[in-house]
Amino acid sequence: MANTTGAGEVTIDPKRDRLVITASSLGTVFEWYDFFVYGILGALIGKLFFPSDNPTAATLASLAVFGAGFGVRPLGAILFGYFGDKIGRKYTFLVTITLMGGATAAIGFLPTFAQAGIWAAALLLLMRCLQGLALGGEYGGAAIYVAEHAPKGKRGQYTSWIQASVAGGFLLAVIVVLATRTAMSTEDFEAWGWRVPFLISILLLAISLWIRLKLSESPVFAAMKEAGTVSKNPFTESFRYPGNVKRIFVAMFGVAAGLTVIYYTSQFYTLYFLTGTARVPETDALLYMAVGAAIAAPLYVAAGWMSDHFGRKKILLTGYALSMLLTFPLFWTMADAANPALSKATATNPVTLVAPDCDFNVFASKHETDCAKAYNFLSKRGISYTKSMGTETVLKVGNSDVKGFDEKAYVAALEEAGYPNESDPKERNGLLIIAMVAALVALSAMTYGQVAAILVEMFPAKIRYTSMSIPYHIGTGYFGGFLPLISQYIVVRTGGAFNGLWYGVGVVAMAFIVSLIWLPESKDKDLD
Repeated sequence: MANTTGAGEVTIDPKRDRLVITASSLGTVFEWYDFFVYGILGALIGKLFFPSDNPTAATLASLAVFGAGFGVRPLGAILFGYFGDKIGRKYTFLVTITLMGGATAAIGFLPTFAQAGIWAAALLLLMRCLQGLALGGEYGGAAIYVAEHAPKGKRGQYTSWIQASVAGGFLLAVIVVLATRTAMSTEDFEAWGWRVPFLISILLLAISLWIRLKLSESPVFAAMKEAGTVSKNPFTESFRYPGNVKRIFVAMFGVAAGLTVIYYTSQFYTLYFLTGTARVPETDALLYMAVGAAIAAPLYVAAGWMSDHFGRKKILLTGYALSMLLTFPLFWTMADAANPALSKATATNPVTLVAPDCDFNVFASKHETDCAKAYNFLSKRGISYTKSMGTETVLKVGNSDVKGFDEKAYVAALEEAGYPNESDPKERNGLLIIAMVAALVALSAMTYGQVAAILVEMFPAKIRYTSMSIPYHIGTGYFGGFLPLISQYIVVRTGGAFNGLWYGVGVVAMAFIVSLIWLPESKDKDLD
């Protein structure tokens, strides 16, 4: 089997390359499936593991645990990056996928709050942290393994399959959750059926291990090992190697942070927006997202191919610029398509909440004052409103002024003003919703499709696993992982249904500036 030429260039071996790409991509699909199942079932998990009189607080607590899984990813990057640069790419990502699959399956066996009290929430947090730890080592290993097998001129195309696999993991998670939901009653699903998608990861783990065990070590690492140039301490060398600290910061703030918020906006923010703000039933929302993601998923590979021909940096900056320009218009259009009656009511009968300066805590399990109850009610309904100071709490909508807090009176006033409790399927434009989802995924593809090639080409081989994994997982873990929590918190605090999008747009603006100034073009670079 051909590996490298005398000059160090990787040769093309079609059979080997197909196995490398298939094994790495399928493993990534299964690993991200494990991670996304939790995100999709976040609201239900909030009810099961964080019971509260305040549904908003329960959902936010669930999203906080979701974010915690991302928070430990940098630790996984350090741990598994060290082993990946010391003992090899292949064996390290065999360990990471085993850890991820085991932790995900364990969630399917966990007791709920009703069965084990606070220990249920603690065990859930532990499993999420183990998932994050595993994912911190998985992505770098898979990306490097594929890139180090790819010939120059095809690295973007080869590694783009890893990026498409992330979308594939989300799509698989949506399909499994939808199939499980439709196979049983809502009561059965909420009682025990939610465990099925987690338990399926046992089967996915077995398939992935079987395929990955067929792989050999990457040719670049094998050559380093033979030459005796393997790093003695990859972590410390990553910060001592000349110019590497600058590369790490550019990778973190210019690459990982920007592409991640675009990706999670296209997936999780869209799901929460459709179900929370637009009042679309979850099953319908998941179906729209599955179709839209499937339509746009090939664009990840197309973006990788284009980066081989036109340059990584040019495609990345174009994706950033389009994301800043189009995010708000795409969500405005999606809102009109998903719930026309709500959009009309918002335009013709805007809601104003007059209230004193009260201590409204979105995480509180129970609210005592009228103004706090009013804020909680409006945030739970996903209704945009403006705030006004006053001595007493008054909800102003249409021709109605409701004093104090009376949930039935609030509902009646909103319905009279044309605010629907749910999206009407007869008025909903499903094709347009799917088109908007596909457009958001397309923006993600432009920024995500070539990222593995960018990061692999930025760092020297002996410390590549550690050096690219740390900034990638700090950027994705903190800027992206907490996006659902931060964006939903902004919506709740400000009253604007679209205001949560400003977080993502702001992060992308930062990434655009950093990449424009400091990110080098690397498509023609040789891998040492």
